[in-house]
Amino acid sequence: MERIILAGRPDVEVLLRRSRRARRISLRVSGLDGRVTLTMPPRARIREAEAFLREKEGWIRANMGRAPGAVRPEIGGRILWEGQEVEIREGSGRTACFRDGAICVPPDPARVQARLAALMKAEARNRLMAASEKYADMLGARFGRISLRDPRSRWGSCSSEGNLMYSWRLIMAPPGVLDYVAAHEVAHLREMNHSPAYWQIVERICPDFATHRGWLRENGALLHRYRFRD
Repeated sequence: MERIILAGRPDVEVLLRRSRRARRISLRVSGLDGRVTLTMPPRARIREAEAFLREKEGWIRANMGRAPGAVRPEIGGRILWEGQEVEIREGSGRTACFRDGAICVPPDPARVQARLAALMKAEARNRLMAASEKYADMLGARFGRISLRDPRSRWGSCSSEGNLMYSWRLIMAPPGVLDYVAAHEVAHLREMNHSPAYWQIVERICPDFATHRGWLRENGALLHRYRFRD
């Protein structure tokens, strides 16, 4: 992917994306990490993109400043767990665990983030599997396999084959939010769209879905501020 450097204090790296669907040049600043992407029509010239960036520089820098800063979890720090900030303590053994209101991690600085991520993935899988089974039973539906990933732009998906994908970072959200995402994806087993009929299904199996959906819109970027690898 092409890149342009917008000189200043600091310099800003801008990713260029050419799209056949684009009719004009547009900008997006990620609410997760402040990454700047410029989308342009296939035949647009680089100098047009550069001129557009100079024109929008103030807007770009203002929106970059709103993105939450990245955090690399360490022993002695804190991290979100089920919607609450908990302490990361030094533990024993070979794996991280949640105990007495804190996450305990063996004292190996080189592996703290990897062990934290492994714990979160394992817990997320258990809870998302249970939630998916609960909602599938309510609908008399069946799903295929469940996979966990770390997508940037969605919290889950349901394929046409009935396979479910979830973000393992949902373990950091309140339990009701994790449940809502499971309900959202399982509902697609009945309606592969976002029609009124689909939302009626979601509301039937998860009546307070709007509250949890709102939490994700307001706070979802916080789940992505944690960095578990380079």
